[in-house]
This record gives sequence, C-alpha cells and structure tokens, in this order.
Amino acid sequence: MTMFVENSKPIRAAATYIRMSVFVLERGIALSDEFDDKDSEIMIYAVLFEGKQPVATCRFENPEPGTLKIGRVATLKAYRGHGYGRQVITAMETRAKKMGMSHSLIHSELTAQGFYERMGYHVVSDTFMEDGVPCVVVKKKL
Repeated sequence: MTMFVENSKPIRAAATYIRMSVFVLERGIALSDEFDDKDSEIMIYAVLFEGKQPVATCRFENPEPGTLKIGRVATLKAYRGHGYGRQVITAMETRAKKMGMSHSLIHSELTAQGFYERMGYHVVSDTFMEDGVPCVVVKKKL
C-alpha cells in the first residue's frame, strides 16, 4: 500500500476516479453536487493505492485558522472493511498537525457516524441535509 498526500495531477485524478465510482455511480449523488468549486489545482488529497489501483481518498480543507476539514472520504466498494478509510483520514490528520492545526471536523453522513466516533470524533451539530443525505458535524482535537 502506498499513501500520497498532495495536489499533483495524478493524485487529483485518482481521487476523482474513486469519488466518481463511489458517490456518483454507486450512491447516485449528482455529478454537480459531488464535484464543486473546491476541487481546484491547489486542493490537497490523500489517496491510498494498492499497487496501481487507487482504493481510498479524502480531501483537505482549511475553513478557519487551526481547523482541518476532511471531506469526500471514500473507499471503493471492493476494498471496504480493511481500514483504508481510516488510513487516509489519519494521513490528513498527520499533515494538519504538522501545519499547526489543532482540530479536525467532518460532515459525516449518519451511516458513517459510528466509524468517525471510533476514530475519536464526537458529534457537535444537529442533523442536516447535505447533497440530499442526512449528516452531522463531527469534531476531534488533534
């Protein structure tokens, strides 16, 4: 397994491949909702590869000083249940700590809330809808 945390074209393409597969094709999220203005040349992504196959990803946002916002966490269906989502999130948290950030937050789908809680996140919001999916904000001190 090889982890990349960067904004190079190949890594952005790999992240797009995973997100297209998971969110658009598998989950039915609208293409225009999944890919937004934040997906730019400067956006940093974590992508985990098994050989040449990209298997898991997430993106790095910095909505306010000292805060990491992890978004678009996805693992290809055939690779779920092996801790790969945890690995890309941990890679982003490590990057954020090195940059001096002290907190991480995620807009968690309700179905993923337990996964994030097992990683030390806790719910800090009421339920809201995002891209037609019920979510909560979860937060963690880094």
